[in-house]
Amino acid sequence: MHDANMHAVRSDLKNLMREAQNLFSEATSASGGKADELRAKAMKMLDSAIDHAHEIQHISIEKGKKIAHETDAYVHEHPWRAIGLSAAVGLVIGMLIARR
Repeated sequence: MHDANMHAVRSDLKNLMREAQNLFSEATSASGGKADELRAKAMKMLDSAIDHAHEIQHISIEKGKKIAHETDAYVHEHPWRAIGLSAAVGLVIGMLIARR
């Protein structure tokens, strides 16, 4: 999922959670059938938010696996480049730490 899509999903989750909280607040002040109806609606919204969160988690895991696989393939195809790049990054980090 692209960053724009992830941002949209996060925004949707925030809105769902806010609406569910508002419904729960209304349900606490209401009584009888109206309160039950509001609680049921809020629970549906929370279930939807949980489903979206699971979707984001699944997408993130798949994206991480893909990146790890691509990195592994690159390192196997270009081992000396990977070693040189790692050494350069280590040197820069070491120099930054030594400056403190």
